[in-house]
Amino acid sequence: MKSLQALGLLLAVLSGGPATANETLMKEIAPTGKLRVAVVFAPSAGAFFVAKEADGKPNGVTADIAAALAKKLNLPIEYVLLPNSGLATDAVENGTVDVSFMPVDDERLKRIAFGPNYVLGESTYMVTAGTGAKTVDDVDKPGMRIIGVANTTTIRAAARKLKNTKIIAATSVEEAVGLLRDGKADAFALSRDTLPTYVKQVPGSYMVDGAFHQVAVAIAVAKGKPAALAAVTEFLTEAKKNGTVRQIFDKHGLKDAQVALSTQ
Repeated sequence: MKSLQALGLLLAVLSGGPATANETLMKEIAPTGKLRVAVVFAPSAGAFFVAKEADGKPNGVTADIAAALAKKLNLPIEYVLLPNSGLATDAVENGTVDVSFMPVDDERLKRIAFGPNYVLGESTYMVTAGTGAKTVDDVDKPGMRIIGVANTTTIRAAARKLKNTKIIAATSVEEAVGLLRDGKADAFALSRDTLPTYVKQVPGSYMVDGAFHQVAVAIAVAKGKPAALAAVTEFLTEAKKNGTVRQIFDKHGLKDAQVALSTQ
């Protein structure tokens, strides 16, 4: 349904003629003359997070998808690296950036517009050796010190599920891992595909069985920009179909990552 709506929006823009359509799109998606893209960085890259290289440039899946979008639009790209997806949401909403990628949830749907998902995943916990927790239910007990990244879909989902303890916000993945390593936290909520790297960094830690949230990660633009939404929807739908997203996953060693088939 979303892809059909996007096609309708794109056709509506094009009905004014190629020059008018392109002018409208550029005003919405690149008002500064370049495509400003927010990507979220962490110590290690994954299907969502990018790694920050020594020169400050991002290396990861979302950076490559954004580069492919900029190429299709024939625009120069400017990356804005942020430590969490809450800040990326703010940046899209207030127009500091033009495009971003982030997990979809009801809170964000009120604030920004989403195109298609590009990957589906699940959120779970890594825990320290002394907890004895084996499943996500074991984590939800009094006295358990659980952390997540501030203003993210994952921390909101964990907060809704937890009945016997509360989750505390860290500003970034790096800070959260440091708290675990220093013995100041017992469990860290994050996407399952991302956690294995950090388990290696905290001796004795491991991931529990099960998940507390299923998450879809999608491309996003500001509300009230139908031409921009139609353009990113058309781009990512095609990128999933023609193998571009699969090739990007494979390039970054994410052989087990599944390209989302849905357009929601």
